Amino acid sequence: MEEWSCLDTVPFSCERSPMLKDFDLSRIVEPLQEWFGGHARILPWRENPCAYYVWISEIMLQQTRVEAVKPYFTRFVEELPDVRSLAECSEERYLKLWEGLGYYNRVRNLNVAAKQIMEDYDGVIPSEYGELLKLKGIGSYTAGAIASIAYNQPIPAVDGNVLRVISRVCADNSDIMKQSVRKNMENELKKLMEKQISQGLVPRIFNQALMELGAMVCVPNGEPHCSECPWREFCEAHLKGKTEEIPVRTKSKGRRKEERTVFVLRDGDKVALHKRGQKGLLAGLYELPNCLGKLSQEEALAYVKELGYAPLRIRPLAAARHIFSHVEWQMIGYTIQIEEPKGMEGDCLFVDAQDAREHYAVPSAFSTYWDAIVEELE
Repeated sequence: MEEWSCLDTVPFSCERSPMLKDFDLSRIVEPLQEWFGGHARILPWRENPCAYYVWISEIMLQQTRVEAVKPYFTRFVEELPDVRSLAECSEERYLKLWEGLGYYNRVRNLNVAAKQIMEDYDGVIPSEYGELLKLKGIGSYTAGAIASIAYNQPIPAVDGNVLRVISRVCADNSDIMKQSVRKNMENELKKLMEKQISQGLVPRIFNQALMELGAMVCVPNGEPHCSECPWREFCEAHLKGKTEEIPVRTKSKGRRKEERTVFVLRDGDKVALHKRGQKGLLAGLYELPNCLGKLSQEEALAYVKELGYAPLRIRPLAAARHIFSHVEWQMIGYTIQIEEPKGMEGDCLFVDAQDAREHYAVPSAFSTYWDAIVEELE
């Protein structure tokens, strides 16, 4: 539930995994559901597992940890409690509600999908897996989560946690980074769920239990807590001493590193914000002005003059870094007081610093320098 959901929208081809095929998956159901009954975490979206809450929480949990998501989820659904309110929300407002979660296209897709639901489904989130896949930003994992958790349908929801726990219980050494391996696992779990419903499998419990086991016991980093696992007596990876080897994952490419200089341009109580273009990284968001390279104080002052502003004084700020999926920003920053802009010099918007803090969504990449502004306000 907390990772790998970025695989959602990639098409699959089918490839069978011999070890998964030969393992009796029916063994995992009863002990797993019993374990979940006594170990499920109390999470705000579990208190009322309606389709809207499941949808919002699952999108938030993509590339984000559960503990980090909790306050964002609560704030979001308090202000936007249903599909209609989300569909009618302005971009500026929903981006502000999302501020700090990153991957802002996720919330843009939520807004687009909410409009689809209002127009095509009379405001009701569909229960059918195929219909859910038609919604913007919803792929196989999210569709499976909504269909199973909200509507109790026997549809698997295979994320990184599920890939890991099923690979280990079967001692399957297939590369879980391959889309064909994930698709095969979806197929096998779907057959299991459909067959085991008459034997007591509850889809909404079963899927959440798989995710929970991966998040709390068969963990992604470090040693799994095998002594606490409901499958310890028959888990093949545990019995064969292969928990360090499984799951098998191809290594991803290293992140590109990019040096940047960030400018906190101040005109009295106002601070400069720059709106990024509509394509690429952090598209359409407001940011603190910045440029490539690490500039000296003299170079920074010259750069600000080139933007059309008259700098009065400069103060260096702390170095910072921010990691995106494929790039790491290594930053230095300066606070620069400027003369009051005359006309439309540069391409920045100067807003009251307190107002900027409350109403503009500034990516967390700039949090170190945003904190410098906040400190000056206090």
